[in-house]
Amino acid sequence: MDRNSSTERTPLTVLSESFERYLQDKGKGRGGDGGNYRRNAARELKRFAEWAAGDRGGEDWTGIVPDDLDREPTFADLDERVFREYARHLAGDRGLKQNTVQTYYRYLSAWCGWCVNEGYLEAHYAQRASAMAPLPEDDGRKPGDQQAWTSEQRHDLTRYVDEQAGDAVEAYTTLPEETNPVDKQRARYAALKAARDRALVFVLAYTAVRVGELLRDPNDPRRRGVRWEDLSLDDGSMDVYRKKQQWDAASLPDPVISPLRSYRKLMDPPTERWPVFPTFDQRTLAGLVQDELEERGERPEAIGERREEYARDLLLALDEDIRPPSITTDGARSILQRLSEADEIDIDHPKHDYLAPHGGRRGMGEVLVRAFGYTVAARYLDNSEEMVRERYSHIEAGELGDVATEALEQVD
Repeated sequence: MDRNSSTERTPLTVLSESFERYLQDKGKGRGGDGGNYRRNAARELKRFAEWAAGDRGGEDWTGIVPDDLDREPTFADLDERVFREYARHLAGDRGLKQNTVQTYYRYLSAWCGWCVNEGYLEAHYAQRASAMAPLPEDDGRKPGDQQAWTSEQRHDLTRYVDEQAGDAVEAYTTLPEETNPVDKQRARYAALKAARDRALVFVLAYTAVRVGELLRDPNDPRRRGVRWEDLSLDDGSMDVYRKKQQWDAASLPDPVISPLRSYRKLMDPPTERWPVFPTFDQRTLAGLVQDELEERGERPEAIGERREEYARDLLLALDEDIRPPSITTDGARSILQRLSEADEIDIDHPKHDYLAPHGGRRGMGEVLVRAFGYTVAARYLDNSEEMVRERYSHIEAGELGDVATEALEQVD
């Protein structure tokens, strides 16, 4: 029988039979087999299935199947009362934090909504008010804003991009002299892309600069992305347009300098006004090159011939000084999603299944607060000390806990 046949999707369908299809739809990569969201959702669906079968929930819990029936839970057994009971189980029996309860329930709710769209269920029971009533109140924290790269994640990602860029640059610089010109161009393009990605990751990981200060914002012409003229690698500084609506110097610590130097040497930008992190989007570059050469008086036939000489329009743009736009903040997120997945970094976060750009800033904030305190961290992060203390209050709470423990030991 066809796996996608609608005849399989009946109230008597066993719950677990829908899981793999759902996870494939939500997964990444070929066949939907990858991605951290898929892994986390699979874990929660498995727990729900075990609870529904009576294997979780305490000694008095026998599951959602009527006691006089001996079978696995099916969609016929689901209604809003079942989801209400599971919400109560999450909120009370497992002793989870408020945000964690909300996150785990969202995985289940997303599956329930998918089941409605796919014809397994008639209604989105998990979203009904009575079903969600036992869930704890939102405590005001925003899970999406809380990601911070751990030291292990930062080292893992920077090591990965360093290896990738090193291999690509070596492959290009060691090509035999008799290599076909187009093959040389392909190798240079691959090296440029890997070197750009490495430089971007290192800047996000170590400078704590906001991604909106570093890259282009299509809705704000003042945020056109940093250019090479904005960087002083000798001084270890970079001019950025800050959140407070003014230009200011940001620090470039030592780990960032070498990737930027290597990348600049490889790119050899025709002018200092070139973006440090240009887009590599082929459609954007093709249109840009076409339009610019037309404005310079080139005939369409000649433009076509020029473009055929290059493996990629970016290389033609470099030779002709046709300045491309910087990547956008969304572009940076796409790059980090690709790199996080390729490096198979372990990420357990309710909203992001990749190392998001703001997580690099928050992770660096953690390091600075722990090493030098709130005042120094506030200066580096370009924030008020009050705001830094608020955002990293868990660090002070932990330190005070240690003080309390030491005090108790001395008294006792």
